[in-house]
Amino acid sequence: MTSTTAIGIDIGGTGIKGGVVDLETGELVSDRVKLPTPKGGEPDEVVEVTREVLDQLTGGNPADPVGVCFPAIIKGGRTMSAANVSKNWIGLEAEQKFEKALGRDIHFVNDADAAGYAETTFGAAKGVGGLVILTTLGTGIGSALIYNGVLVPNAELGHLEIDGHDAESRAAYSAKEREDLDWKHWTKRLNKYYGWLEFLFSPDLFVIGGGVSKNWDEFAPMLELNTKAVPATYRNNAGILGAAALASNDPRADRG
Repeated sequence: MTSTTAIGIDIGGTGIKGGVVDLETGELVSDRVKLPTPKGGEPDEVVEVTREVLDQLTGGNPADPVGVCFPAIIKGGRTMSAANVSKNWIGLEAEQKFEKALGRDIHFVNDADAAGYAETTFGAAKGVGGLVILTTLGTGIGSALIYNGVLVPNAELGHLEIDGHDAESRAAYSAKEREDLDWKHWTKRLNKYYGWLEFLFSPDLFVIGGGVSKNWDEFAPMLELNTKAVPATYRNNAGILGAAALASNDPRADRG
């Protein structure tokens, strides 16, 4: 019998949070559990706190699928980069490490990919065909590509080179704050960035997330794009929802 709920856990640089997700509605059907990420973000300590979060969530239905999202490029279960956590994650067989500690299979995914999948499954891009590109504008630029509901993992579109610079060094929200840019001058950079994405990918929809999406009305009217752009529906819970949804669709759940 297919589960109607799944557990999502979102590992970040400051907090590890999780919840039980209704796979029909995208709503949390448990309290959201959040514990601090151990200082330094070392693998053993992060895995242990993740286990504590899971233990608090599995009282109701321990059979739920579990998805875990993480701030890294993830290939074959290995973490190939590390953002805001210890560099000791780089090259680590992280999925195996989590599964051994948690005593169960998990679906292990990049955090921006999880957020993008949440938006296409439950949020701003639900029901949209073709290519959806989600970007999160924060300290850097996270990104996700979803084509007809299928996630194309590990798109690092914040690192496209524009005018000789990583795009995120110029167009992330942190650049606006660091350089004290007003909305007009920052949005000019966004237009250049998203215009380049349009040229490269011909997307059908941009979903723009990150904390700055709450200020949508400040900059969206100045976006000059051929592609429709909408604010993300989910911010704090996006990783939880996407990780849970991906876990419920993991083909390995049928591996027997």
